[in-house]
Amino acid sequence: MDGTLDNILEIKNLHVHYVTEDSEIKAVNGVNLAIKKGDSLGLVGETGAGKTTTALSIIQLIPDPPGIIVEGEILFNGKNLIHNTEKENKQLRGNGISMIFQDSMTALNPIMRVGDQLAEVVITHTKVSKAEAKRQVIDLLETVGVKADRYNDYPHQFSGGMKQRVLITMALLCNPELLIADEPTTALDVTIQAQVLELIKQLRKKYNMSMILISHDLGVVAETCDRVAIIYAGEIVEIGTVEEVYTNPKHPYTRGLFESIPKLEEDQSRLFQIEGTMASPASLPKGCYFHPRCKYKADICETISPGMQGEEHLSKCHFSLRDEVLA
Repeated sequence: MDGTLDNILEIKNLHVHYVTEDSEIKAVNGVNLAIKKGDSLGLVGETGAGKTTTALSIIQLIPDPPGIIVEGEILFNGKNLIHNTEKENKQLRGNGISMIFQDSMTALNPIMRVGDQLAEVVITHTKVSKAEAKRQVIDLLETVGVKADRYNDYPHQFSGGMKQRVLITMALLCNPELLIADEPTTALDVTIQAQVLELIKQLRKKYNMSMILISHDLGVVAETCDRVAIIYAGEIVEIGTVEEVYTNPKHPYTRGLFESIPKLEEDQSRLFQIEGTMASPASLPKGCYFHPRCKYKADICETISPGMQGEEHLSKCHFSLRDEVLA
């Protein structure tokens, strides 16, 4: 996956471990990703697959200790973020990369007025006056559907959907080039979820932002993203356009995810599930990490880790579900 001048972000062979006295958790194991300016990528996988750790690595917020970036590069506009100073990281998180964190219920300071929290972000990163910061905050709050008279309210006075809009506002205040949205619709009901996703799409288009959307929900990614990467046990196992991956999944894990989705047109008494559980990052198997759960596995899968197969639509599988394997 060679980088080009169009790539705003390139991740090369990223390995992240959490090291304690008792164990070494291999959370991310050789992730490679590239995102072009203005593009959106969905990062899909189960809980514990390494999605959030990958995102925190990009924004340089891996808890240290116990988290360690063992190997790899994270290039943002050509600069390797792993070599940043803390001062450079703070500047990066405002103007270069912003993140919408997963839990809107706990992401805001409960004893500080919402407007003051947002204005503090603007003042910290742009050095404008308090009056100008307030004006910018109110303008953006109204853009995301929060009325100006809510400026002095506290977080507990907002519903879950409105808190999520506040977090979106916080992420966009400094016009970031790259937005990372980590499960932005968690704990929201279906109606509010649709509103929030539509809002993110509109704002991304308006500000010409690139975006990484982290989710376990294939439907959310289909509605929001241009490309999708499937992550399993800290590895990208399949990546391509949403259309390619959704209509022709090549990795057995990806196919299992799609088969697990209930189908309205079929009368199913029992839902399909992928056998077994995800490989523990504390004791990963040899060979392909997915082979203990794979119904297509061969002897080679148990001993040799596969490389990525394909050109634009890539799959990390020895067979990439060729027709003769599925027969």
